[in-house]
Amino acid sequence: MSLYEPNRRRGDPQVIVEEAILDFTLGDNPAALAKLNDALALDPNCFAAYHALAEVQFAARNLDAALAAALKAHALQPADIHINTSLSRIYMEKGDKPTAEHYGAQARLLSWKDELKQPPPPTNSPKN
Repeated sequence: MSLYEPNRRRGDPQVIVEEAILDFTLGDNPAALAKLNDALALDPNCFAAYHALAEVQFAARNLDAALAAALKAHALQPADIHINTSLSRIYMEKGDKPTAEHYGAQARLLSWKDELKQPPPPTNSPKN
């Protein structure tokens, strides 16, 4: 039984996305899809909802629907590492290796960029 309350449809899309992710984790894909659609009805530009929708559809092997959702998420946040990784996985499953490699490379570049923003680890070199 889901903890989702139908009146939350008027609420925060992010909360609905989190509940959808819980449903998906528990194996209730239909409930997850319904909630993600509710979140998108509230906020048609909800990146988290499109990304979660892509993952749920990918897991269900609905590759065209997964790709459509992932591309919408990517249009909203093209510099997100995770959506680039998702697109790479989807394109690979669809048999489009060059496009999969493109998005995989984008994800790696974004990851390296994040690493460069981090301060270097302290060194344990002896002082003279």
